Amino acid sequence: MIAEALNFAATWPVTGPENRAHIRSSVNLWARARRCASAWKAHEENCHKAVAIKAGGLRLRRTVVVLGSGLVRDVPIMALAQKFDTVVLIDRVHLASVRAWLSWKKLDNVRLIERDLSGTDDLLAGRAPEPLAFLRQVPYLDLVISANLISQIALGVGARLEGQAPGQLPQDAVAQLVAAHIDGLFALPCTPLLLTDTAFSIIDHSGHVHERSELLAGVTPPKPFGAWDWTLAPPGEESPDYRIVHHVIAA
Repeated sequence: MIAEALNFAATWPVTGPENRAHIRSSVNLWARARRCASAWKAHEENCHKAVAIKAGGLRLRRTVVVLGSGLVRDVPIMALAQKFDTVVLIDRVHLASVRAWLSWKKLDNVRLIERDLSGTDDLLAGRAPEPLAFLRQVPYLDLVISANLISQIALGVGARLEGQAPGQLPQDAVAQLVAAHIDGLFALPCTPLLLTDTAFSIIDHSGHVHERSELLAGVTPPKPFGAWDWTLAPPGEESPDYRIVHHVIAA
């Protein structure tokens, strides 16, 4: 708890006021990642392999953008910083622990940008969501990675829909935003990589699946070139009686 409190306190002054409400969830994710490091290892390695496949096939390696960079665990930042001229990490919160790690590694070609990538503001303004349109203005862009982000957008907007007054967001807001993210990513004039969990299962010790739910609001993602299971919560994390396993694709 002391480490979490220190990380929260150090992140507060370097985060924009409009994004400070999200610091707590980022710190909670950081704490869970530390507790579940062993269970997450295979997932992170698979993500790194997918990035290596896409980066290795590029003729030019000038700028790479990581959407939903988060804890910089599921994308090989060291390798990207060595291969690309510029690495841009975009998320609503960049924890002090992440900033300190980047500084310690002396990754001088890594840039941090705070941005809400959901597209919710477009919907609230009555516009068709284009959350990634700003990337069309980035020069020398060769690779954009969406790093396990869209399921989090879907969950966040879904929770907001449950608590909102009628008429603020359309009832199909989650599906619209998921589709807008995928369509926007694959319409960019560069190589795209989508890493995303598409469904989760709650499984007990005997292997019985008690619940299975999809995470993309019915939107069909592009055909993947890789897929695997990620034990997001091993037994004891959420409950001693079950584990939570997410299905992940690379497309």
